[in-house]
Amino acid sequence: MASVEEKVEEFYKSKLDELSIRHYAKTEKINDSIDDALKNADSKSGNKGNNYPDIRLLLENKHRRNIPVMIEAKGSKGKLEKLKDGEIELVSSGSNPNSAVMNYAVNGALHYGNAILNESTYKEVIIIGINGSALDENGDLTDAEIKAYYVSEKNNRVPKEIKDFDLVQMTDKNIDDFYALLDTLNLTDAELEKLKRNKEEILEKNIKDIHQRIYDDNDMKNLLSTNDKLYFFCGLIMAGLSTEGVKPLNVDDLPSNNDEEDNDGQTILKRTRSFLNKKHCSKSKVDMIVGYLKPVFEKPNLWKPKNGESIIKSVYKQIKSEILPLLESNLHLDFTGKILNSLNDWVTIENDKLNDVVLTPRFVTNLMARITRTDKDSFVWDTCMGSSGFLVSSMDLMITDAKSTIKDADELDTKIKHIKEQQLLGIEILGNIYILAVLNMILMGDGSSQIICGDSHNEIKKHNFPANVFLLNPPYSAPGKGLVFVDEALSRMEKGYGAVLIQENAGSGQGDVYSKRLLQKNTLVASIHMPADLFSGKSSVQTAIYLFQVNRPHEEDDVVTFIDFGEDGYSRQNRKKSTQEVNLRNTDHALERYDEVAALCLGKKPKTNYYTEANEKVIKDTISLEGNDWTFNQHKIIDTTPTEEDFKKTVADYLAWKVATILKGQVSADE
Repeated sequence: MASVEEKVEEFYKSKLDELSIRHYAKTEKINDSIDDALKNADSKSGNKGNNYPDIRLLLENKHRRNIPVMIEAKGSKGKLEKLKDGEIELVSSGSNPNSAVMNYAVNGALHYGNAILNESTYKEVIIIGINGSALDENGDLTDAEIKAYYVSEKNNRVPKEIKDFDLVQMTDKNIDDFYALLDTLNLTDAELEKLKRNKEEILEKNIKDIHQRIYDDNDMKNLLSTNDKLYFFCGLIMAGLSTEGVKPLNVDDLPSNNDEEDNDGQTILKRTRSFLNKKHCSKSKVDMIVGYLKPVFEKPNLWKPKNGESIIKSVYKQIKSEILPLLESNLHLDFTGKILNSLNDWVTIENDKLNDVVLTPRFVTNLMARITRTDKDSFVWDTCMGSSGFLVSSMDLMITDAKSTIKDADELDTKIKHIKEQQLLGIEILGNIYILAVLNMILMGDGSSQIICGDSHNEIKKHNFPANVFLLNPPYSAPGKGLVFVDEALSRMEKGYGAVLIQENAGSGQGDVYSKRLLQKNTLVASIHMPADLFSGKSSVQTAIYLFQVNRPHEEDDVVTFIDFGEDGYSRQNRKKSTQEVNLRNTDHALERYDEVAALCLGKKPKTNYYTEANEKVIKDTISLEGNDWTFNQHKIIDTTPTEEDFKKTVADYLAWKVATILKGQVSADE
C-alpha cells in the first residue's frame, strides 16, 4: 500500500489551524537556536544537516517558559513507533542502523528532539509521532493516530509518554494545565535504577575500551604503572569536567606543543588545579592531589607530539566524547569503581598485597545505606572509605529524601548544601584511592568537604562528627577481620545504625575480642549471607553483612534475622579481557530481591517472597553473647529424622546392588 504521509501531515496541520496553534513547516524559520541545532546535528541517515521535522511548534506559557515541539509524520500501517525492550529504538540492528528513526514517526521525532537537547540551550522538548494509512472515497484520512512524549534533562532524556495526548492541550487556554502535567512526568524509582544500570554498563564498557587501548599501546603500557593509569584517568577527567566560571576544556585547547613549560601535560595540571579550586577544595587537598598527578603528566613521552599529537590529547579526545557526557548527567554513577574494576582486570592494584582494596558494588552500598535507615537528617561516616561508594549511595538517598519531603525551594537548596558539606565524613589511608574518593564526591555535586586522607585510627579521634549511620567494608587483614574499625566507630556513636560488609567468619569465632565487645554496647539486628561470587574474581572470601543498632547492648533473648542471600538475582562471570561485555547481569529479579532483603531488615512487609522462613532462606533466632555465632549456617537446622522417602531410596539402592552382584555371579539369588 502506498504511503499517505502527505495526507497525514495535512490532516494534523488542519487540526492545529482549527485550534489556532501556531506551527512551522519543514523549512520555515522558527528561531536561531532551534534552526541551528537541527542544522548542526547528524541527520536521520547519519549524515550532517538536513534535519527537517514535518511540523514544529514552540510552546510558551505565561511565565515565558518555552518548549520546542518536534512532530514527525508517517503514512503506512504500523509505522507510528518502534519499541525495543519497551523503549523507543534509535539505533537498529542489521545493515541499516538508522532504519528505526527513518521509518517510524515517534522514533524520528525523538531523533529531532535529541538534536534540540544536544545542540541548543533548551532543556526540555516534546516529541510527537503522527501516522495513518487509510483514506475514504473523498481522500480523507480515516485512521489517524498520534502519540506524544516529554523528553527532558531532568529525566536524563528518558522519554515519558503523555498519556491520552490531544492537540487541544497545547492551546493557549489549556497551556498552563498542560505544563503542570508535564511537571508530574518524572522517572519512577524502578526506571531510575534501570537507567543507572544501563548507563553504568555503557560507562564501564567505555572505560574498558580506553584501558584496552592503553594496554595495547606499547608506549603507554610501558610508561604507566597501575597507579599512573589511575592518576592519568583522573587528571584528564578533572581537567575536562564543566566548572562554573571556567570554559570547558576542548580538544583544540591541547595544542601538543613540544615545549617543557607549555605542553599538554602542563595544561592538564593547570586545569585540574583550577577545577579543584573552583570546587572549594582546601589548599592542602589541592596540593596533595596535584602532587600525585604531576609526575605522570610531566612524563615527556606523554606530552611530546607524535605525528603532530600527544598521547595526552589523543586519549583526552576519547574521554571527552565517551566518558564526560555520562559523568555530567544528573545520575550518580559508580564511576570510580568502574575505573578500579577495569584496572583490576589486568593487574592487582598496587598497595593491595593483602587483597584489601576491593570496591563494594553500588547495589550493595545502596542496600546497606537503606537498612541503616539513611535519610535527609542522617550523619554518615565511613572510616575505610575506599573510593567513597558508601558515601555516594548515602548522599543519593539523603538528597532524594530531602526532595520528597521539603517543598520550599530555598529550604531544599540549603538542606542539600548542608548534606554535602556537613553530613558526610570519609577517611581513606591510600592516597591513590583517596583521589578517586574526592573525584567521586565532587561528581555528586561537591560533597568532598569532609573527605580525609589519613589513618582512621588517628583521624577518628580528631573529628567530633555526630554520626548516626556507619557504613564499612574494612580491610579483612586488620584485627578481627576488620571488626576493629567497627568497634572504634560504634563506640563513638550515641545512636543510629551501623552495617559492615565483612569476611563472614569474623562472626563465627574469628573476630578476635571485637565481636564480643561489640555486643556489649550494640545489638546485632540482622546477618545477611552474601553471594560467594560477590566480588567476581577480585576476591574469593565469603562475606556477610552484619547490621547493628548502636548504643543498645545485645540481650540474650534478642531475636536476630538471618538471611541466606546467596542467590541475589545477579549472574557474574570472571572475565579478564576488557573488550568483553560487563560481567554482571540481572537474570532473576535482582532489584526486587534487594528490595525484599531491605524490607526484612527494616521490619517491613516485603512485596515479594524470595526469602522466607517457609523456604528456609530466613531464620529468626537468638545468639550467644560471646559473639561467635553470627552466621546464617550456624543457625540452620538440619533435620536428620528419616522419612518414608529415605526408606524407599535405601531399599531401592540395596535391591539395585543385589541385582548387580547376582548378574556378575558374585553371589547366588538365594543368598
